[in-house]
Amino acid sequence: MTTDTTDKAALFAEVEQQLKQQRFNISNQDQSRPWGGFFVIDEAQAQDFANAYFDSIPVDQLKISGKLSPKILLVAPKKRLSWQYHHRRAEIWKVVKGTVGVVTSDTDEEGELKVLNPGDLITLRQGERHRLVGLDGWGVLAEIWQHTDAANPSNEDDIVRVQDDFGR
Repeated sequence: MTTDTTDKAALFAEVEQQLKQQRFNISNQDQSRPWGGFFVIDEAQAQDFANAYFDSIPVDQLKISGKLSPKILLVAPKKRLSWQYHHRRAEIWKVVKGTVGVVTSDTDEEGELKVLNPGDLITLRQGERHRLVGLDGWGVLAEIWQHTDAANPSNEDDIVRVQDDFGR
């Protein structure tokens, strides 16, 4: 994967090809997000995903309550995801390619922007406010949702947006 790819469609095709070469089953993808998009990997492959992207952390160490949901995020240059938090999940991210920014806080007030480089890891607690920020080039991150409520797993509706550049 290259980080100088500025064409969104080409980068998505490149990441998709890489995931298929790694034998990951893509259960969903979304290229329509105003900040970039994502690939959702089959949850049955959570351990394989952890082996590939999170230095083989055992799934039982990643699990909080119930299932894990692996994803690949693609963040466009100069775009920011919403300032958000979740009621039913924690998250763990690892930068795969490119450099990205992340902002976190325990309150609705945004903290300081931290720059993350390939290989850097960040864990986000349930309820912790966070925002992923695209910097000068495209960023590619591996993400695992750590569901905290086995009876009611998190989904895309479990996003509480405190602020959003796109009016969502």
